[in-house]
Amino acid sequence: MKKDFSGIVGIVLVGAILLTFSGTVYSFVRGAKAPVSVVKTSAEADGASPARVLVIDPGHGGEDGGAAAADGTKEADIDLAIAKDIDALCLLFGVPSVMTRDSDESLADRFPDDTAGGRKARDLRARLRVAEEADAALLLSVHANKFPDPSVHGIHVFYSPNGEESRAAASLVQEYVNENLQPDNRKESKKANSSIYLLNRAKMPALLAECGFISNGDELDALKTPEYRASVACVIFAAVGEYMNSKG
Repeated sequence: MKKDFSGIVGIVLVGAILLTFSGTVYSFVRGAKAPVSVVKTSAEADGASPARVLVIDPGHGGEDGGAAAADGTKEADIDLAIAKDIDALCLLFGVPSVMTRDSDESLADRFPDDTAGGRKARDLRARLRVAEEADAALLLSVHANKFPDPSVHGIHVFYSPNGEESRAAASLVQEYVNENLQPDNRKESKKANSSIYLLNRAKMPALLAECGFISNGDELDALKTPEYRASVACVIFAAVGEYMNSKG
């Protein structure tokens, strides 16, 4: 069935507003957000269903910079910038959201009762635990990609193998990307293999968006600009918003 994408125009306009206030908007909206537990409790007190929460997970952080571009650009910084724009859109459109991190930090020490294994293992478990404790309706992990062939480019969305809802959400995000942002992108959403810890262990619907290849010069240049990152965030948010809205 052909989808109506007319609503994305408004989302992109909001993205332009975010850019106008670059550097100040995110600090403002984070300060304005009530803790997700307050939002959920308020909904329950009113006799309504608990608010459906989007957990946004910017990949890597702290000592783990993720992939590195030829010019030294860290994946972790791009991940965080896009995730912050998505989180800001959540506030503006009334979608309860939680960020696993909102600064350049590792989550390895987030939960003092988890001391097993190395820092990378604890960091990954902490991200999943944040999503579980928030009772996430959807876990969205934001990353950037790298590949030996510098010609490879384009956003690619992966989904958890643990349920049909993950596949449905990822397919919608990939469709929005291909039709509205990257018309030359022929990628299809793909089931995650065992190497993607979060998606393989998530019990809630979960997807991971590889928001471009920092090994591709043109895509790296684009990802380094706030204008293009905001466009990526707007399209992902529009698709995620449609998915969550369809679930009530």
